[in-house]
Amino acid sequence: MTTAKTVTRRLLDLTVEEHTLTVPLVWDDPTDHRTIDVFAAVVSREGGEALPFLVFLQGGPGHEAPRPFHSPVSPAWLDEPLAHYRVVLLDQRGTGRSTPVGDDDLALGSSAIAEHLTHLRADAIVRDCEALREHLGAATWSVLGQSFGGFTTLAYLTTDAASLDQVFITGGLSAVGRHPDDVYALCYDKMRSASERYYRRFPEHRDAMRRLVDRADAGDIVLPDGEVVSRSRLRSLGSALGTNDGWQTVWSLLERDPRSNAFRHDLMHAMPYSGRNPMYFAFHESSYADGDATRWSAERTEPADFREDPTLFTGEHIRREWTETVPAFQPWREVALELAEFAWPSIYDADAISASGATGAAAVYVNDVYVPMEFSLETARLLPGVELWVTSEHEHNGLRAGPVLTHLIDLAHGRRIR
Repeated sequence: MTTAKTVTRRLLDLTVEEHTLTVPLVWDDPTDHRTIDVFAAVVSREGGEALPFLVFLQGGPGHEAPRPFHSPVSPAWLDEPLAHYRVVLLDQRGTGRSTPVGDDDLALGSSAIAEHLTHLRADAIVRDCEALREHLGAATWSVLGQSFGGFTTLAYLTTDAASLDQVFITGGLSAVGRHPDDVYALCYDKMRSASERYYRRFPEHRDAMRRLVDRADAGDIVLPDGEVVSRSRLRSLGSALGTNDGWQTVWSLLERDPRSNAFRHDLMHAMPYSGRNPMYFAFHESSYADGDATRWSAERTEPADFREDPTLFTGEHIRREWTETVPAFQPWREVALELAEFAWPSIYDADAISASGATGAAAVYVNDVYVPMEFSLETARLLPGVELWVTSEHEHNGLRAGPVLTHLIDLAHGRRIR
C-alpha cells in the first residue's frame, strides 16, 4: 500500500513534477509495517508533457539522483533524453529526498541500522520503481542505469521485465552469478594496468608516491577533518583514474607540497568514500553480492604485488581498517562489520534475464576499473536484443563526460553512431 503527494514547479522551459511516495520498507512482508518515503523528480521540456517516461537509476549505491537545473540544462546528459522522454530522476531509497540514512540514525543501534540497510538493495529499488510507475499511470517505461543503476536494471529484468520498453546501461553490466571475490580480484588487475599507464606518462610520480606513502606510514598526513591518512587510504586516490579526467586530479596532488593546505584539502576531496554518503562505504560491497556474504572481499583478494608495492593505486577497494582510522566511518564500524557477514540473497536470475526480451543499448568501457569489461561482456550475452557499444573513448563516468547517451539512443533506434 502506497500514498503519494505531488508538487509542480517551472524552470524556464522545463517542468519539474516532484513526487513523494510512502512505501513499505520491506516489500514482501505484510506483517512489517515500517514505511519510508521515496522521492522522484519528473522533468519534461515544454511541449513534451505527453512523451513516454525514462527513469534514471543513479550509480552508487548510496547516492541520490542529480537535481535538474536550466541555463544550461543540468546534468549535461539530460538535454538529449528530454527530446524523447519525460525523465524521472529517482532518489533511490536511503538517499537524497527519499528517507535518507545518516549519522543520526546510529542512535537506533548498529544492528537496527544494519538490518534496515539490508532492505535498500537493488531488488527493493525495483519495487519502488514499480510503485512509482503505477503512480504515474504508465503501462511501461524505459530505464537508464548508470553503474550501480545498471546493476539495478539487471534486477529489474529479473523480476519485472514486462514493465520496460527499452533499457540503456552505461558502465553497469554487473557480473551475474559470480562471487564478489571474482569481481574485486579483476578490479585489482584493472587498477594495476591503470597505475602502470599513469606512471608511464609521469614516471617521476612513482617516487613522489613513495615519499607520500612514507609520510602516511609516519602519520604525517593529517586532513582538515582530523583523519590521519593511512597508506591504504592514500592509495585509494587511484579511484580517480577510473574517470575521463581523473588523472589530472592525481597529477595535481602528486605535484603539490604535501605540507600545504592545498594538498590536504584536495586529497580529502579526491579520495573515494566520505561522511556525506555513509551508505556508499558501509553498503558498497553488497552491490557485487549475488547470493553471498562479502566478508571484506576487496581486502581478502588483494594480490601480493599490491601488498609489496605501495605505489600501485587502488580503486573502490574498501578496507576494514578504515572503520578505525577514518573519523567519518568510525561511528559506522559495527554496522559495516555486521553487513560484511550478512548472507545477501541472490539478486539476478540469468535465465529470466535471457528470457526478458530486453531491447535497447549498453555502453561497455574497455578500461573500466569499477565494472570490468570481461564480466560486462559475459552478462551482455544474456541480452542479445540490447545493442552493445564497446569503447575505449570514455572511462566509467562517460555518461557525464560525453555524448554517450546520444550514441546509445541512436544504436537502439538502428542509427549509426554519430
